[in-house]
Formats: sequence, C-alpha cells, structure tokens
Amino acid sequence: MVHLRRPQLSGLGRNPAAPAEVLVRLAAHAAGRHGLSMREGQLPDPAADALLRYGGGDSAVFLARARVSSQMRRRMAGHPDPAIRDAYADFVRAMVDAEMPLAIEVLVDISGLSPTELAADPDPKLRAMVADSWRDRPMAVQVALLNDADPGVRAAATNTEHPGVPVEYYDQCLSDPAVRANVAHRIPLTFEQFERLLATGDATVLHAVAGNRHLTAAMVARLETSADPYVRVAVAYSRHVTPHTRDRLLAQVAAEDAAGSSDAYVALHWSGREPSWLRAAPLAERLTYLDCPHVAFRNVLATSRDLPDEAWRRLDDDPDVSVRRTAARRPGTPPEVLLRLLRSHGETFHVRPLLVDHPNFPRQALRGFAEAADPRIRALALEDADLPASVLGRLAACEDPYVRGIVARHPNTTVDLLERLLADPDPKVADSAAANGALPRSRMEHILTEAGL
Repeated sequence: MVHLRRPQLSGLGRNPAAPAEVLVRLAAHAAGRHGLSMREGQLPDPAADALLRYGGGDSAVFLARARVSSQMRRRMAGHPDPAIRDAYADFVRAMVDAEMPLAIEVLVDISGLSPTELAADPDPKLRAMVADSWRDRPMAVQVALLNDADPGVRAAATNTEHPGVPVEYYDQCLSDPAVRANVAHRIPLTFEQFERLLATGDATVLHAVAGNRHLTAAMVARLETSADPYVRVAVAYSRHVTPHTRDRLLAQVAAEDAAGSSDAYVALHWSGREPSWLRAAPLAERLTYLDCPHVAFRNVLATSRDLPDEAWRRLDDDPDVSVRRTAARRPGTPPEVLLRLLRSHGETFHVRPLLVDHPNFPRQALRGFAEAADPRIRALALEDADLPASVLGRLAACEDPYVRGIVARHPNTTVDLLERLLADPDPKVADSAAANGALPRSRMEHILTEAGL
C-alpha cells in the first residue's frame, strides 16, 4: 500500500537499492516505516533497530513476521521493554480474540504447543482457529472437533472439504444447526436427509443443498420450482436437467434480474456457480455444448485440453470475451489468436499467468501495443523488459495513472524520467518511482532531506 501523504518515503522504503543508512533514516518517519513494512528480502540489523526505536510495539509485530537476522530475533526476544518483547504474542492473542485467521504455524510458534494440544485448548476461539487453519489434522482430532461443546468450533471444523466428515457422523452433522449448511454442501445425501434439510426453511441450508454436486435427478427435480433464484440457477447448471428446463429457469431468473431483483442479479452474476461436472464428461458430450446459449457452459468447455481444431476455432471466435480468454489459455493457442485477443480487449492482470506470458505469444509484438488508443491496452507494451527510453517517455505522458505507475516500475526507466514521475500528482505513481532500484543514491538523500530526515 501507498502512504498517501508521503508517497516518496513509502516507496523509498521498498526500494531494493536503498542502502542501510537510508533505511535507518526512513524509520524515523511513519511513511518510511510504512514502506519498510512492505519491503521484500531480509532487513539489515541497523534498519530493524531503528524501526524498534521509532515504531515500538507496532514495528516489533512487523519484525517478528519479517525476514530479519537470527541475532535480531534473539535481541527482540530478550528486549528489556515488554511492549517490544511481547508485542507479537500480544498481537496473536488479539487476533485470536477477534477471530481473525492465522496460520497454524504462527499459533504453534507463539504457544510452544503442538497442534493437537492447541486443538484441545480451553479457549474455544483458539480451538476454532486451529480447526480453520490446521487442514491436514488427523481424523481423531477432527472427530473431537465435531463433538466440541462450542458451535463455533464445530462450524470451523466443517468450513473446508478436508479433512471431511466420517460417514457415521453424517446424520449428527446434518442435525446440528452450527454445521448443517457446511456439510449439506459436500456429502452425498439420502432423499430423506435431503427432505429434512429443505424442511428447515433456512436459506443458507437451501443454497448449500442446491450446490451439492452429489444430488440425484429426483432431488434436482424437487428444487426446480423453488422461489429462490440462486436455487434455480444451481438447478439450471445441473447435469440432470434438459436443455429446455435449463433455458426456462435461466430465462426466469434473467427476467427477475431485469425487473430489479438484487437476489436474481447476484444469482446470475456473482454466485460463483458453474457446471463443473462438464469438465469430466466424455468428449462427445462436451462438444454438444459448443452451441449452448449460456456462457457458463461454453466457459467450462473452453477449459478442456483435448478439443478438436474446429472446436477451438469456434471458441476463439466466441461472442463472449470471457470464453475467448479461457480458450486462449490452452497450451496450443496460435500466436495470432493471442495477439488478436489482446489487441482487442487487453490483459486481465489479476489472472495469472498473463496471456502475454503464454509460450506461444509473440513477445516481439509487445512494442506495437504502445500505439494503442486504449491506455489499458497500451500498458501491455510495458511487459517488454527491453522497452527503449523513447517509448517509456511517451507512455509516461499517458493520461491514465495506471500506465504511468507501470512506467515508474519499469527497469529501463531513466533517471530523468523517474525524476518526473516522483512529482506525479498520483501518489501511487510517485511511490512506484521512489521504489525503482534505478533511483540514484543522491536522489534518495534529497528525498530524505526534503522530509527533514
């Protein structure tokens, strides 16, 4: 994150080329400490000392989780000030009390107890956190957690698919309001169990049942008339319904969405539902969904790796760009398909690996993106690590701060260009410029002096 008031200091704290002397001076300012807390790699002892001196317990919490020398860890453990010495342990206890997730390794490290001992701790919040974070626990521990007196612990024990619930505990869990929905989502249900769950009238339980991948055709048929749009979308995505039923149900929910129903909108666009069963279907069956009018089915089909060339050609020309993006991630995507997709729609930078990193993408074409009209497509040129300074200069003048921020992080950005970007009105751009390893030591000193450090 960027320190909005002093972005140059926060960026400088992350600069990999900043020497220890600079880091020590940065520790005297809150923005500098903010940047240091985001820094990668091991922090030099002098900088860690300065953080403790200026940041106290808050910095001690960060240092306990950061990469510091073993000598520094020993000094913190034996520090005369309890606010520093006990800072991390106090932080962990506060996180447990607030029911914020922590890794099992952290809990073991702070307590000195084994995971099994922690799972039997008197504090139910700690037991719940262990249940949530210790995913490879033995079944004996899982059974104890399923029988825990505290409903929060039992719920945490069933939040994830593993280690699961033994068959002999199915009925007990389906009768327990604390875990009923979690378990109803995952286990094979008898029709009697299915009916009992529907009779609860609990919407969360109903949604869990509707999303159960083990439902039989009779169960799916029983859910078709539900008034809940989420349930009808789940039924429409089932393998057990006919195309006609699927079209009818999705048309119903789409009409409700158009009429302003927020529940219908969420069910259609944000439920995360997909026909995942289609991935394991025989090739001949999967190919029948090439003409499916519903994007979710074509998207799952596009995750295949064994489709014939004609099917790939059709998916590469699909009217929905999300389908085309999914299909483009297959190993054999032709270079021209990748290039056309990116020139038209740009990259989805939150999805990794990027399409520009596809082995078949023609990397020599990256510079051509610098002339694109859309700034977000123009930014793809910056994926070229060898981009010349002249192109970087043009991109640094882009109206979109997102593009300028990437220029500020680029390894080929010149000192003169960094100087310009340090003064950028967008704090993220200035922060990125200060974090660039090409920034000269003299400019770092100037930033510190300007801040009175």
